[in-house]
Amino acid sequence: MKNSIKTAALAALVMLTAACCPCRKHAKSASAPFAGTAWQLVQLDGRAFEAEGDQFTVVFDGKGSLSGEGACNRLMASYETSETGALKIDRMASTRMACPGMDEETRFAEALSEATHYRIDGDMLMLLRDGELRAVLQAR
Repeated sequence: MKNSIKTAALAALVMLTAACCPCRKHAKSASAPFAGTAWQLVQLDGRAFEAEGDQFTVVFDGKGSLSGEGACNRLMASYETSETGALKIDRMASTRMACPGMDEETRFAEALSEATHYRIDGDMLMLLRDGELRAVLQAR
């Protein structure tokens, strides 16, 4: 009983945090599909994030592979999802170029690889680690 109350409170907090995200003003009414959508980072570790061009994006292909872009490096990995929103990303790899924004790229890759669950609200994808909101991405 105590765990279900904590879980419900945490879920409410996650939705409230996502609803307060400044990027919500551009949200679509219908939910974007998890697979096949290009998702771009708009919030990382509780802070608003402005990506340029195709930077800080990820696409889940629906067949267990993801591809993306950090500050300057291509990202790739395998992933698994469940009907309950569980997410497991394995074997994260990237190209190895150096450029400005490498700290943010590292944190973005960590948020992806450490995610245990995801939620979609409209055109927003929330990545969570054990109930803690790590990153919010917006459909492009």
